[in-house]
Amino acid sequence: MSKELIIRSHEETVDFALKKDGKLVEFHQENNDNKFAVGDIYLAKVKKVLTGLNAAFVPVGYTKDGFLHYNDLGPQISSLLKFIKNVNSGKLKDFNLKNYSFEKEIEKDGSIAETVHPNQPILVQIVKEPISTKGPRLSSELSLAGRYVVLVPFSDRISISQKIQEKDEKDRLKRLVKSIKPKGFGVIVRTVADGKKVAELDQDIQKLLGRWKNMCKRIQKADHPTKVLSELSWASSFVRDMFNDTYTSICTDDEELYTQIKDRIASILPEKESIVKLYNNKVPIFEKFGIERQIKTSFGRTVSMSKGAYLVIDHTEAMHVIDVNSGNRSNKAKNQEDTALEVNLISAVEVARQLRLRDMGGIIVVDFIDMRKAENRKALFNQLSEAMKDDPAKHKILPPTKFGLIQITRQRVRPATQIKTREENPNGNGEIEAPIVLINKINVDLQKILQKGHKNISLSAHPFIAAFLTKGFPSPRSKWFFDHKRWVKILPRDAYTYLEYHFHDSEGKIIA
Repeated sequence: MSKELIIRSHEETVDFALKKDGKLVEFHQENNDNKFAVGDIYLAKVKKVLTGLNAAFVPVGYTKDGFLHYNDLGPQISSLLKFIKNVNSGKLKDFNLKNYSFEKEIEKDGSIAETVHPNQPILVQIVKEPISTKGPRLSSELSLAGRYVVLVPFSDRISISQKIQEKDEKDRLKRLVKSIKPKGFGVIVRTVADGKKVAELDQDIQKLLGRWKNMCKRIQKADHPTKVLSELSWASSFVRDMFNDTYTSICTDDEELYTQIKDRIASILPEKESIVKLYNNKVPIFEKFGIERQIKTSFGRTVSMSKGAYLVIDHTEAMHVIDVNSGNRSNKAKNQEDTALEVNLISAVEVARQLRLRDMGGIIVVDFIDMRKAENRKALFNQLSEAMKDDPAKHKILPPTKFGLIQITRQRVRPATQIKTREENPNGNGEIEAPIVLINKINVDLQKILQKGHKNISLSAHPFIAAFLTKGFPSPRSKWFFDHKRWVKILPRDAYTYLEYHFHDSEGKIIA
C-alpha cells in the first residue's frame, strides 16, 4: 500500500490531496483567512445563559455566537473559572498546576445557570467549525494535542487509545506516563505512542506544557474575545496526527511548506525526510499527479463505479443520502441476489471513500440494493466496516435494515467539502458537466457494451470530445485497447452537440 500527499498552494487557499494506491481518498482546502479552526482556544465572555437548552452562547468573533452546552463544560469548570480570574487579576503567576487547589467537580446532570453567568470570562475551545447557519460548537474541557499524547488541564486521568489493543503495551504505557505526568494535568496516550520510549513521551509532554504556559501569559493582557492558542496548520497537524512510515511521497509546490514539513518529519521520522519533494514544473502540480481529473469525477452528484454501477449523493439539511444503483447492465451472475451482492460490495468501498473524501458528517443513510439472504447482508456490513477502518473521523455503522438501508453517523467538525463539477455550457445558457465527467460516462457505457459481447465498435462524438479521446499517448482510446483488447473507431461529428455521443455496431446501428 502506498500513500502520497500532494499539496497545492494558492494566494488564498492551500489544497491537500491524499492518494492511496493511486486513488484520491482525502481532499482538504485550508483558507488562509480561516479564523475558527478546530482546536483553537479563545478567551471570551459568556453572553447568554439559556436554562431551556442548558447551554450558553459565547461570542468568539464569528457572525453567529458559539454554542457551549453544559455537557461540554467539563467536570472541572469551576477550577478553570477560578484559574482565569486569578490569572487576570495578576494573583497567579505560576501556571503549573502542581500546587493549584482544585474546586469540587460539577454534577453530571446539573444546570448551566448554576455554573456560569453572563459577562463571565471563560476559556473555550472550538470542537466544531461554523457549519451552515450555526456558529462554532465550543467546549471548556480544554486539550492540547501533541504527537504522542494529549494534555488535559485540570484533570488527573490517564487514558490509552483504544486502537492499542495489546494489554501488556497498554499497561507499559500507563506506567511510563504515570511516572512523568505533571500534577494537575490528565494525559491521553495516542495510537502512535505504541512502542515509544519514556524519553519521547516526556519530550512531547514538555512541549505541550510550554504551549500551555505561553497561552496563560496571553490571558493576562487579552481582550474579549481573543484567540489565545492556535491549532497548527493542516500540514503541521497532518504530520503530527497522521504521518507514519506507510507514506511514500509528499510533494508540494510551495517552498515554505516544503521546508516546514521536511523539518517536522526530520524531527519525528528522520529516515522518511527524503520523501518530501519540492515540485518545480510548468505543468500545474494537480494536473501532473492526476488529482484534477479525480476531483472532477469524484465530487459530482453522480459517481460512477466499475461494472456499470453508480452512486447518487444528495445532501439535505438533516442528513446525507446515498443511493446505490446497479445500472442497466447484464453480467454472468447466476441470479438477482448475486448481482445485488456484487454491486453492493463494490459500492461499500466507494461509499467509504466518498465519506472521507467529501468529509461528510452527521447522519448518512445509504440505500443499498435489497438482498434477501442474511449472510449477504452480513457480508455487506463487514465490507463497509473494513473499508471505513482507516477513516480518522469517529463513526458508527448500524447493520442493514430489511429494506437494505444502512445508517452511519460520522463525526462532523467542519463543513463538508463542496467542489463544483459543472461548467458553463459552450452551446447555450446554463451549465453542463465538466468534460472529464463526460469522458467518465463514455467509459462506463463502453464497459456495458463490451459485457454484451459487441466487438466492432465505433463512437460518434462532438469534434472536441473526439479530439480529446484520440490525442496524446497514451490517449484514452489507447487505454481502452490496453484494458479491453478492443479498438474503438472514433468519428467526429460536427452536427453533434457538446454532450452528445453514440456507440455504433459493425452495421452502423446505435447500441448506446
